[in-house]
Amino acid sequence: MELIRGLHNLQPRHRGCVATIGAFDGVHRGHQAVLGRVLREARALALPAVVIVFEPLPREYLHPEEAPARLMDFREKFQALAALGVDRLLRIRFDETVRTMSAAAFVERIFVDGLGVKRLVLGDDFRFGRGREGDYDFLREQGERHGFDTLSTDTLALDGDRVSSTRVREALAEGDLELAAELLGRPYVITGRVVQGRQLGRTLGAPTANVELNRLKAPLSGVFTVRVNGGGLLEAPGVANVGTRPSVNDGSRANLEVHLLEGEPELYGRRIDVQFLHRLRPERKFDALEDLKEAIHGDFAAAREWFAARTVDRYDA
Repeated sequence: MELIRGLHNLQPRHRGCVATIGAFDGVHRGHQAVLGRVLREARALALPAVVIVFEPLPREYLHPEEAPARLMDFREKFQALAALGVDRLLRIRFDETVRTMSAAAFVERIFVDGLGVKRLVLGDDFRFGRGREGDYDFLREQGERHGFDTLSTDTLALDGDRVSSTRVREALAEGDLELAAELLGRPYVITGRVVQGRQLGRTLGAPTANVELNRLKAPLSGVFTVRVNGGGLLEAPGVANVGTRPSVNDGSRANLEVHLLEGEPELYGRRIDVQFLHRLRPERKFDALEDLKEAIHGDFAAAREWFAARTVDRYDA
């Protein structure tokens, strides 16, 4: 998949496509329905399928402290879209110029002059432009004026409720990883590079891999059973702690620490995928390091029991 880094990098060869636009945070099943429509329309017209996203996300730019936790960083989103077969990803920097652009100017600058869109596919809740004045009806009128078709994709529901990034965040925040996986169409995964930590885990008899989150907030917190891939690992069982480490850290930035239940491979500098399976407990603050150490080793025992039970279930099946 080709990444186009900003409007200034659009070339004449990029004109003529089927496109969609949105946050696509999580690339959940609702997003997949929109993207599936984009791909079908693009193949029918023998044109590239293009996804347009903003970085930072508009809510992160406008209200960074109040913005919801990201389900994906940009790299994870890129990989998810590429895996679905998208041909090009146009990343537009969200700044004051874009924020104050009228919906009509946005259409002309990006859809018409920039990409020469032939067919535009939208989710049913998409709005854009200054004051969010652009919606599906507006785009349909603009399409008739500029010569592109506008198609809407119906809401995808699960158990009577809309599939959305907000619903995925709520499921993760509540520790309902099964519901999150249903909404996403896959288990929730965080990908990041292993970096040097404070080595406190090693002193507590629990060496951990500290993983870059590339986001201020994490959408989930607590202690989890996980499987780890990458860095030479394949489905390696482990325990992960996601949170602000209140027992040893006064900061508010989220951290991800992973302890492998089998072996201690050298992972520094390598990227790993952490697949979240089950929440063992919420994050807690311990007054003494001995209490923290006891809780950590209790988590390891609980995780081993959880994995052992699943192994028995698979064997019985």
